[in-house]
Amino acid sequence: MTPYARRGVHGQTVETLARRVLSGEIPEGATLDMAALQSELDVSLTALRESLKVLAAKGMVDARQKRGTFVRPRSDWNLLDADVLRWQFSESSGTGADPALLRNLGEVRGIIEPAAVRLAAARRTDADLEALEAALAAMGQEGGASHAVESDLAFHRALLAATHNELLERMEMVIESGLAQRDRLVHSAPHSGDPVPSHRAVLDAVRDRDPDAAEQAMCALLDQAMRDLDKVSGPHGRGAGDGNGNGAEAADGTAGETGGTAGADDEKDGRAK
Repeated sequence: MTPYARRGVHGQTVETLARRVLSGEIPEGATLDMAALQSELDVSLTALRESLKVLAAKGMVDARQKRGTFVRPRSDWNLLDADVLRWQFSESSGTGADPALLRNLGEVRGIIEPAAVRLAAARRTDADLEALEAALAAMGQEGGASHAVESDLAFHRALLAATHNELLERMEMVIESGLAQRDRLVHSAPHSGDPVPSHRAVLDAVRDRDPDAAEQAMCALLDQAMRDLDKVSGPHGRGAGDGNGNGAEAADGTAGETGGTAGADDEKDGRAK
């Protein structure tokens, strides 16, 4: 699904309403005061209704006769929608990403990407390898945090595309939200690690058509990403772990990966290789 285009007054109204609902400022079950919102946001009633249609399509609001427009229970929201994920990260950006959201996205990525890379190793084409090589080359170039985020996203998009499973390819919308959020945290740190070696290991295994090695390399990459995130955010970035680091490991899985291949040496000196 293509993300919602954030343009003009209509786009701003959608974003404002979405963030208020996601933050709980407009709680579940609340009926919206259309006249008050129209006045506050300085938009026409038609524009307000059109904006609410966007949220209705994502399961966040509904309208009924005699009740008006109201916020639906969170269990009805399309939480895998790319815009809903982006809005949640944006809402929490002032105090850091929501640990529970990072953890949940990490668990999803931990299920999807190791399995996806096995398919990529079996099905990849020369064109897929070229796309992966281009992303990896960009990853090794200097360009600041924004460039690092984009090159990491490009690599993971290319991996999903290499599965040649159109449903898995659509998962990029889910994966990218957490990937970008974590990348922004890690790449903004003054001493972020070299992202190339861990990604190179994945690419080499995919090129060799070795599903087992590809899966192992992806798992190692995610493990290193966990350590990178911990260096930046500390224990509060771990989410609600079980005391053994499980929360942190899951939270990490949401992220773009900046470290080298996981190993004992990395654990000893705290540096990504």
